Amino acid sequence: MKSYIQTDQLSVKFRIYKNRGLSLKEFIVNRMFGQGERDRYTEFFAVNNITLRIDSGDRLGIVGFNGAGKSTLLKTIAGIYFPHSGSIRINGRITPLMELGAGFDAEQTGRENIFLNGALLGFSPAEMKKKEQAIAEFSELGEFLNLPIKYYSSGMYGRLSFSIAAMTNPEILIIDEVFSTGDAHFVEKSSQRILQLVEQSQIVIIVSHNLEQIRNLCNRVIVMDKGVILKDGLPEETLGFYNDQVIHANQ
Repeated sequence: MKSYIQTDQLSVKFRIYKNRGLSLKEFIVNRMFGQGERDRYTEFFAVNNITLRIDSGDRLGIVGFNGAGKSTLLKTIAGIYFPHSGSIRINGRITPLMELGAGFDAEQTGRENIFLNGALLGFSPAEMKKKEQAIAEFSELGEFLNLPIKYYSSGMYGRLSFSIAAMTNPEILIIDEVFSTGDAHFVEKSSQRILQLVEQSQIVIIVSHNLEQIRNLCNRVIVMDKGVILKDGLPEETLGFYNDQVIHANQ
């Protein structure tokens, strides 16, 4: 069955809490006048009323400034965030190349975390057992896989987390800024694996500030700003709009 993603009037709201702590006197006065809760935070929509259809065959790039809502939209599609309002329907298994290593247990070994992270991605222990050797070989961590990952360097941590995500054969691939860590050899190998995953996946969604990368990998691009979609279309047209109407307008 072909994969698809459908959002209908999707909104995700966050709170920004004020840093300054209140004294006891200020707290009591604010409570008396009904201002305590209201004054503790402000709210904003990181994603605001987005209706979007992504079908099998789409290689969708998402561009925009920091804070435009790009990563929030991806995390909502990946199930990390829940909508404040609206709905989202997804058909297909998602592999997110984002927040690599989220859910790792520092006290467990690298090998044990292969199974833990696989479970978070929706794979059974039996499925991960079949992938274990390929993950171990790709990571090139050798005997370090038998150490608790709290002893790993950041490069080793990145190698393991990427290797797990890269061996899952996704139907829907989500990439938030293309991964690169470690030595030049591993960066090149991981880049080649990403290209393979893009070719194999039914749907690919990429967030990147590298517009040339978006132009080369995607057949469709949306421009986001302040939680809304400004434009959706072919890469050349949409990236031209982003460069002329968004980047220049903010210079």
